[in-house]
Amino acid sequence: MSKGTPIAGKVIAITGGAAGIGREIARHLADAGARVAIGDRDLDGARVTASEIPGEAHAFALDVTSTESFEAFLNAVESSVGPIDVLVNNAGVMWVGPFDAETDAAADAMLAVNLHGVIRGVRLTAPRMRHRGHGHIVTIASAASKLAPPGEATYAASKHGVLGYLTAVREELRGSGVLLTAVMPTVVDTQLAAGTATGSAAMLQPADVAAAVVTAIEKPRFEVTLPSFVGPAVRAAGLLPQAIRDLLMRRMVPNQVDAVRNSTTRAEYEAKALGE
Repeated sequence: MSKGTPIAGKVIAITGGAAGIGREIARHLADAGARVAIGDRDLDGARVTASEIPGEAHAFALDVTSTESFEAFLNAVESSVGPIDVLVNNAGVMWVGPFDAETDAAADAMLAVNLHGVIRGVRLTAPRMRHRGHGHIVTIASAASKLAPPGEATYAASKHGVLGYLTAVREELRGSGVLLTAVMPTVVDTQLAAGTATGSAAMLQPADVAAAVVTAIEKPRFEVTLPSFVGPAVRAAGLLPQAIRDLLMRRMVPNQVDAVRNSTTRAEYEAKALGE
């Protein structure tokens, strides 16, 4: 992408930007001329990412589950790079398995990072943007904001919560100059989704999500689903009788309980991300 886009020169902060989708978002935005601030609890990883991607990128420590840490991150970015034009709420974790096998620690971590982390990011960042009269907060939600795959019950609950929260806050911010966007991809080829199934949609790559973020910043929309057919399909399914809707959803939505049964593929990721 050329440096003549509206992204060029913007200060864009990304949570969970050291690896996976966050790293690719950082790369795309820096390549487009943004001044990128990568926040991650893995500060060493954030520094490596900042050193390896093109353009201007800076690394900062960030734990999205801590208000003190998030405020320190925002203050450090503003002091070192400049007022934040765009915040990308990207940090997320996921446990997969039967609902009654999920531990308290796994459930607490998903709600703390996926839901409360987003709430914290919006609550702390949007007022700063509103004071300046402009800003944009892009949240990497999930197709699980609208769907609920078996095996992802609490994850889906956290993402449903994110969409509900953003919907309400968007109305409160109407006319303030502060925009909100929810990007909702299906399964993306990252460690978070290791060993899971994709259902009727093809596996997405982190670059697909990053490209959607770039487009959403250039041409703001509130809801972005990836692939694009997911949004209309969910809306259409909502008009059907429950029995037919159930059959359709079973064809479209992967059963992750079946996908991970008797598999150890996710063990390393879940141990690191969730303390399992």
